[in-house]
Amino acid sequence: MKIHSIEAVGLEYHVPADRAYGSASGIHTRRQVTLIRLLTDDGIEGVGEARAPLSLVRANLELLRPAFVGSDILDRDITFTRLLNRAYHLGLQGPLIVAYSGLNIAMLDALGKGLGLPVCKLIGGMARREVTGYATGGYLTHNAERDFESQLEAIRVMGTVAAKIKLGLGPASDAARVAAARKHLGEEVMLAVDANSNYTVDLALQSMRAIEPNRIAWFEEPLKPHDYAGYAALCARAPIAISAGEAHHMVFDFHRLLAGGCIDIAQPAVCACGGMDEARRIADLCRLYNKRMVLSAWASGVGLAAAVQFAASIAPNPHPEFEPVPLLVEYDVGENPLRDGVLAEPLQLVNGKFRVGDAPGLGITLNEDTIRRYAIA
Repeated sequence: MKIHSIEAVGLEYHVPADRAYGSASGIHTRRQVTLIRLLTDDGIEGVGEARAPLSLVRANLELLRPAFVGSDILDRDITFTRLLNRAYHLGLQGPLIVAYSGLNIAMLDALGKGLGLPVCKLIGGMARREVTGYATGGYLTHNAERDFESQLEAIRVMGTVAAKIKLGLGPASDAARVAAARKHLGEEVMLAVDANSNYTVDLALQSMRAIEPNRIAWFEEPLKPHDYAGYAALCARAPIAISAGEAHHMVFDFHRLLAGGCIDIAQPAVCACGGMDEARRIADLCRLYNKRMVLSAWASGVGLAAAVQFAASIAPNPHPEFEPVPLLVEYDVGENPLRDGVLAEPLQLVNGKFRVGDAPGLGITLNEDTIRRYAIA
């Protein structure tokens, strides 16, 4: 199955200013993502998501397109490895890898449609028919006192087994937000937190000690992605499991995190880490190091579908029958029509789980009206 054409479609949603939300990295009024749409020589369309703005993805497609147009999808890993080896001076992180992530997902979607198989069957098999979702909410806003409780309520009524809130404004603020979340969501919910890389080691430790009595499942991205020494020092002393991976790319970054004792939980984003083939390598690495994974999915419904298919392909580990903690896929509950609107049939959490069916490819159909509404030039 050969690729005939590749197109990038940028989508952007402007959040109304009075409802802007974000994290310790800043309050944002735009949600942006780029979809990759390819056609094969026999007319099959594949769709993927690259978690980056259109301008970055489009520029890197200029490098990717000549290598992939006319190539066989079954040779995708060979084609990409050759390209990387020729362009080694560009590195193995950043927009090139993110752009390829979307292309990789689109190739697997097309291949699955051509073979009549769901993507999970192409990358490992159907290990599970249900994938557990966790709700990301509790965002930082310009008026946290007004907004925080309603965000927590939106999570509570979903009935998920796990939730994550944003923090990172200082240990005292973190303690207050976590205490409020625990009280509102109840004692049974797995509660995680995300500082979006806003701390140094000393501040992260202070925050962890302040919130640890509330039984925190993991503390996400306490430090900047490049601070490997800091992560190792923090992980050795932390009273809470540490996670990272959203801002890391390819198995090389994750090997450094795991071999260096930097994290307890790896969080690859299939739409940014190098695609689903690369995410499988990361999963294998986690198995070798006996570490858990939690899957990031934050932009559009296409990326969420890809994350669910990927999770469906991962066998329980370390033992096959009983999982002490389910393999979790992120479900963003912030205001974002790109999550649900781009799909003709949005993925639904039912009793906290996504159902994995036998539909070919990613198992999704795009809502072309929504695509046109939010498309940018």
